[in-house]
Amino acid sequence: MKGYIFDLDGTVYLGERMIEGAAEAIRSLRDRGDKVVFLSNKPIAPRSSYAEKLTKMGIPTSIDDVLNSSLIVARYLQKHVQPGQQVYVVGEQPIIDELQAHGIPLTTDGTNPDYVVLSWDRQFHYDTLNLVFQAALRGAKIIASNPDSTCPLEDGQLPDTGTFIAALEAATGRPIDLVVGKPSLIAAEAAVEHLGLQAEHCYMIGDRLETDIKMGNDAGMSSVLVLTGVGTKEMAERVPYRPRHIISSIKEVVAL
Repeated sequence: MKGYIFDLDGTVYLGERMIEGAAEAIRSLRDRGDKVVFLSNKPIAPRSSYAEKLTKMGIPTSIDDVLNSSLIVARYLQKHVQPGQQVYVVGEQPIIDELQAHGIPLTTDGTNPDYVVLSWDRQFHYDTLNLVFQAALRGAKIIASNPDSTCPLEDGQLPDTGTFIAALEAATGRPIDLVVGKPSLIAAEAAVEHLGLQAEHCYMIGDRLETDIKMGNDAGMSSVLVLTGVGTKEMAERVPYRPRHIISSIKEVVAL
């Protein structure tokens, strides 16, 4: 039995279009007894929406089959936030809802939080950057949901959380405290634990070298780059975290 951890955007689908062969490939893996989980860095939609989207595309999926960076942030904070501490969120409603569902003490006052969750926010503006910058100077721990600089779509890409991280790090002159989504081992451990397998028995399949492939390699998984999203063969040759396998698309994963 093997475990397959699939990225979503750029791997299973692009925007609202499923990548050819995705449903058939995942059905084949499940039919032969392998385990599948979906792991997305995208924090701007609830996990239930990913499950519904995949199911409508012909890939039956429950909410428990989906892990995303919002859930991983929530679980991390559950373990680390102390009584009396508060968390300020830069992000959209889905990540706020996930944190609230896990009992994380949130504050709308960003002047002196203990933690700042920095996530993808399509209403991000200068005042937000300054608020987080001042909080960081006062000692707040800055935790990012994901480091992706862009998010792939059918017709291009959009700036993602990584652009906000870069702006804050340029202002403070130092790295943020933690990224919990891919490529962190926190995300890898969440996926492996969900599958109930050892990392060496798992494949990490994704389109981003700096997140999917790096995490797979760091965690001891077999990393698989698909060429349907951001990553290319040429890019793979220039980075230290090279994929174990390169395939044209998800439809070839069954033959690995």
